[in-house]
Amino acid sequence: MKHLIAIFGFLHLLFLMLPGAARADEIITAYRSDIRVAKSGLLTVSETITANVEGDQIKRGIYRDFPMTFVDDSGRTVRVDFNLVSVERDGVTEPYHTESISGGIRIYTGDKDVLLPAGPHTFRITYETGRQIRFFDDHDELYWNVTGNGWVFPINEASATVTLPPGVRADDMAVFTGAQGATEKNASFTEMGSKLAFVTTRPLGAYEGLTIAVRMPKGSIDPPSASQARGWWLQDNLPPILAITGFVLAALYYSRMWLKVGRDPARGVLVPRWDAPEGISPALVNYIDNKGFSGEGWTALAAAALNLAVEGYVVLEDLKNSLVITRTAKTQPPSLPTGEAALLSAVQSRGGKLTIDKANGPTVQKVGMDFRSAMEKEHRNRYYHANTAYVVGGIVLSALFVVAVFIAGILNETTVLLVLLPVLASVFISLLSVSLAKLLKRKGSLFARIGAIIVVTFFGFFLIAAALSALAVVVTTALSSHQVPLLLGVGGIVLVNMLFFYLMGAPTPLGSKMMDGIDGLRQYLTLAEKERMNMAGVPNMSPQHFEKLLPYAVALGVEKPWANTFDRWLLAAAAGVAVYQPAWYSGNSFSSGSFGDRMGGFAGSMAGTMTSSLPPPPKSSSSGFSSGGGFSGGGGGGGGGGGW
Repeated sequence: MKHLIAIFGFLHLLFLMLPGAARADEIITAYRSDIRVAKSGLLTVSETITANVEGDQIKRGIYRDFPMTFVDDSGRTVRVDFNLVSVERDGVTEPYHTESISGGIRIYTGDKDVLLPAGPHTFRITYETGRQIRFFDDHDELYWNVTGNGWVFPINEASATVTLPPGVRADDMAVFTGAQGATEKNASFTEMGSKLAFVTTRPLGAYEGLTIAVRMPKGSIDPPSASQARGWWLQDNLPPILAITGFVLAALYYSRMWLKVGRDPARGVLVPRWDAPEGISPALVNYIDNKGFSGEGWTALAAAALNLAVEGYVVLEDLKNSLVITRTAKTQPPSLPTGEAALLSAVQSRGGKLTIDKANGPTVQKVGMDFRSAMEKEHRNRYYHANTAYVVGGIVLSALFVVAVFIAGILNETTVLLVLLPVLASVFISLLSVSLAKLLKRKGSLFARIGAIIVVTFFGFFLIAAALSALAVVVTTALSSHQVPLLLGVGGIVLVNMLFFYLMGAPTPLGSKMMDGIDGLRQYLTLAEKERMNMAGVPNMSPQHFEKLLPYAVALGVEKPWANTFDRWLLAAAAGVAVYQPAWYSGNSFSSGSFGDRMGGFAGSMAGTMTSSLPPPPKSSSSGFSSGGGFSGGGGGGGGGGGW
């Protein structure tokens, strides 16, 4: 017998040691809500939640999410009043803390340093909330999501009692159970005078809830007074008011600053010319023409390298997958332009040879950085004022209003997306407009311009169709949620910032003069042969004339039309000149029709090394909390909860 008892004792101990062998599931065994409706419309709600604690998800206590918005009788999303009265556990006052979540508040019961013993525990959360009554023309209504549809635990039984104001009887009642938007009616209800009782007839699974509706005679609940209605209106509409105010103030600020510092000086008459204004370098032509650098400065660096080659200071070796810049024996003059001096110094410091390819990306990055730094140090603010301080002032002003919009209103996920969509659209439209303007500006020949217009029209058709479809969705959603003013205000703030980001900068008088000369040079480089021949005093085409202006053509992005002009001249020239091979270049021969392609890829090879050496962008993730309308899950209240 003793051996038998010992065996049973050992088996019992083993059973207790098995993981989860003696554990019960964490579940809400009972969810009881007592709702008292005052004549003023204030609801006092006491939720008694009995849960089985096993230390799995419920370690210190539970948390309860409560939405702070409500869809009123007109379909508008309004902010509700909420006041947490008390938190208890097992009949004793319990520590708690709260935090803001998307669209609501989260209430944590318990202390982070205290773990709950296993077994059943009863939590009671009492709160007051207003603006939860719907006022229709012929009746008043309480439409209340008792449990919320966001609980991670199943609920064995959910019940609610509603105490109406003295003398008020319900005209009608309804119940809804199940997941968000479900129309199941697995609950019963009874009426005992001004007290109503609701109870589920089957357990609720995780993320299922109980919603009740009580119809009362008109006048059962006091409607808001005129002053209270005005206060509520201001509270509900403060975000769009702030957004529109921010848009107006940002537009006024930028307009005033643009009139003060951003207007371009009057431009001169455009006259074709076959030299750079005041003899400035090709790199500086690119810098002035783009009001900074285009292509992160690689185009300017390519033009500088090409000009050094034409002047005899380096030789370019164009291989299949790389470009090699080799120093020659020609003495460097003291008056070499800043950018070219920096590049030549970089070549000399690397043994007289600089290889531009993907394998040598970090070195090329360093060369490009030193080149841009030298150019910026000498020429910054001499030809162009970006007026960055004024732009920053506008951005700060706008950001303050956007932040105030989010602080002043509780925005759900739908509203946030509706705000972000016009923001992204404004950024996209602004960037697209600038890109297309640069594209059309750089195309030299009439045929190239026509081709660019056709491409823009083709893609523009699809972009406009997609934009109109998205706009229809946005407008429909905005109208249904009454958020059109908010969207217009925030979208306007972003659009005016993007617009003046490009408009605020202005050339100096010297820069404006240089731009006139640069535009004249660009026009000359892209003119048709007949138009060029009709100009008085124009130099005759020759290899020397072509080479002299080739770096400027690269700087302005018109190397192909200039090279094509030279190709045509070669075809018409004497047989002895028909094959052109400059001394400063080693690679494929520049036969007719090929030179423009070779020069077109020249700057791109360096830009590719920059791109290939950059680390990939980090991945992002998103998450959020949401609750919405429907049948089960509709009305006021709602939310959900879990353990922590």
